[in-house]
Amino acid sequence: MARGSHMTQRYGGQQGGFAEAIRAFAEQAEQALDATFREIVIEIGSSVIRMSPVGNPEIWAANVAHRTKANKAADDYDFKVAIRNTLINLNQDSFTKAGRLRKGVKYAKPLTKTEREQNFATNGLVAGQGYVGGRFRGNWQFSIDSPATGELDRVDRSGNETIAQLKAQVAALTIGQTAYIVNNLIYAVPLEYGHSTQAPAGMVRVTLANFQRIVDEAIRKNSV
Repeated sequence: MARGSHMTQRYGGQQGGFAEAIRAFAEQAEQALDATFREIVIEIGSSVIRMSPVGNPEIWAANVAHRTKANKAADDYDFKVAIRNTLINLNQDSFTKAGRLRKGVKYAKPLTKTEREQNFATNGLVAGQGYVGGRFRGNWQFSIDSPATGELDRVDRSGNETIAQLKAQVAALTIGQTAYIVNNLIYAVPLEYGHSTQAPAGMVRVTLANFQRIVDEAIRKNSV
């Protein structure tokens, strides 16, 4: 008895039991599960956003063909310049006895970079002038329990705005709910299946291939 009363005094009358510890562990485990789930969804969403191609008119077929033709025209001009200067060099009458060019004889000048661009439009666009890429990247939408419908007006070249919104919205997500990350633009499916040279293997398929690694990493970070 003496020993029992000593323990009661020493521990302030607290009852020995695991109930409180189990409850605390369960809450911690649940929080860890929620945190793991959120991290997985954020990583998946960020992955598809980051890998989404951003439209670039410079690589469009029509513009590539135009620039190829324009550069060939500029190269042809420079070739003629080189021929003319070679003919001057081969003609003894072009030079004085001292070896200087005679008055009135001038070498032709090859095109400068600026002249190639301005006179031959070597960097010109025949399609997509004024086009701003990033609409597809900005159209990934996160929602809980049912997929988002419709399209967004957002243009997000870097993807940072879309990822930031994803992270903010995922904060409300808990285990047991269904998370959706969708892109409703009409060209989403063609882009996923290789329509863009920037993402030939798609975005969703590459992310799914990394799914187990993403899950393992999230579990490791949030383990109780």
